[in-house]
Amino acid sequence: MESGHLMVYVASSGNRLKYIFRFILSNILGLKYTITTDPSEFKAYGGPKFSYANLPLESELFFQSRSLLSENGINEQNITVSEWDGLKIFFATGKNSALPFDPFAASFYMVSRYEEYLPYLRDVYDRFETKESLAAKGGFIRLPVADMYAYRIKEILQARFPSLNFSARKYSYISTIDVDNAFAYKEKGLMRGLGGLARCIYKFDMEELGERFRVFFGLAKDPYDTYQMQESIREKHKLNSIYFFLLADYGMNDKNVPYQSRKLQSLIKSLGDHSGIGIHPSFGSNTDRSKLKTEIGRLAHIINSEVTRSRQHFLKLNFPQTYRNLAEMDVTDDYTMGFAHEIGFRAGTCTSFNFYDLDLEVETKLRVHPFAVMDATLKYYMNVRPEHVLDTVKPVIDSIRKVDGTFISLWHNESMGKNRTWAGWDNVYEELVRAALPSN
Repeated sequence: MESGHLMVYVASSGNRLKYIFRFILSNILGLKYTITTDPSEFKAYGGPKFSYANLPLESELFFQSRSLLSENGINEQNITVSEWDGLKIFFATGKNSALPFDPFAASFYMVSRYEEYLPYLRDVYDRFETKESLAAKGGFIRLPVADMYAYRIKEILQARFPSLNFSARKYSYISTIDVDNAFAYKEKGLMRGLGGLARCIYKFDMEELGERFRVFFGLAKDPYDTYQMQESIREKHKLNSIYFFLLADYGMNDKNVPYQSRKLQSLIKSLGDHSGIGIHPSFGSNTDRSKLKTEIGRLAHIINSEVTRSRQHFLKLNFPQTYRNLAEMDVTDDYTMGFAHEIGFRAGTCTSFNFYDLDLEVETKLRVHPFAVMDATLKYYMNVRPEHVLDTVKPVIDSIRKVDGTFISLWHNESMGKNRTWAGWDNVYEELVRAALPSN
C-alpha cells in the first residue's frame, strides 16, 4: 500500500463499524483506507495507521472504542453530553485515547437515528418529539456534530501523518420546495370551491371572499401561484433545485389540488424541465403502502419517468418502516430527514448517507439527504418574524460551510406569495438563497 493509504486496526469488524467508518473516513474525509483485525499486519505496516479498540496494541495513534458498534440489537443507552474544546461530545473514553470520546460510536448513534427505534414521546401527528431528542437536550441540534467530529479526526491525522491524502469536498446548496397545494383557489373542483365560498360567508371573511372572486374572474393571480418567481430566482442564481408534489386522494391532512388537474400536470412537467421532481408521499400513505404505490405511479405517469426522489408530507417518518416502504418502491433518495419543530440536524450531519436498518443490521441503498431549515418551522413552531429569519438561519449555514457540507433548505410555494397567512415572507426565500450560495 502507498504511503497515503490509511490502515485501521479493530478488534472485530461488524456491519455497524464498517458503515460508520465508510461514512466518516470515505464519504466525509475522502480517505482511502483498509480495516484489519490482524495485529501482526497492523504492526508491520509502516504507513499512516490508527487503532480503534478497547486498548492500544503498542504506542500507535489510538482511538478508544465504546461498545455501541460491537453490540447487537437496540438497547437503552446511558448518555451524558458534555463540552470539550468547542465540541459537544458523548460516549466518553479514557485518557489514552486521541479524543476524550468515541467519535465513531457518537456519529453512528446520530446517523442511524438509534434513539428513534427506542420508545419515545410522539407529537400530535404521531411524530418523534423533537424536544426529546439527544441533540435538543444536549444543546447541539443546530450543529452538524458528525461532520465536526470527522474534521477533528482529520486534524489529528494530518498532524501525525502529513503524507496522508484527503479528497477535498466543497460546500454546496440545494433548494427544495414542497408543493402541498399548488393553488389556493384554482383547480379545486366545484364542490371544494363552493365549500370555500360558503366558509368565507359563514365567517364573514370579505377579504378572502373578494380575493376568491378576483382570482376566479382572472383579475388577480392565485396567491399560491409563485412559480414564475421561483423560476426567475432559480435561473438568476443557477440553483440546484428539487420539487416534491403531493398527489394524494383528498383527506384530512392531504388537501392538495386533484392530481387529474391538467394545469397541475402541466406545472409539474414545466418545472421538471429545469429542476428535479420527486413525490411528496401523503400523510395517509405512511401506514398504507398501496397509497404510496398509487401516488408514485401518478407522478411517474405525469413525468413519464421513474420516480426516485421523495419527501414525506408532514415529515412523517417512522423507523424503519417508512424507509423500507420507499426502498421497496424503488425510491433511491429521500429528503425527509429533518425536524418540523426546530431548525438544525436531526441526524447530526449535513452529509447525505445511506439508511442503516438497525432492526436488520444492514446498510441499505436508500440515500438520505438531511435538510436543515424549513419555512414552516421558523414561522409556526419557532415564531420567527420574517425580518429575523436570516439572523436565525445564518449560523446554521455557517456551521455547514465550516465542514464543507451541503445545506438543504425546505420551502413551500405558498410562503413566497402575497397572502395573509405569510404576510411579509414573500422576499425571505431569495434572501435565504443569497445567504446560502456557495459564492458567499
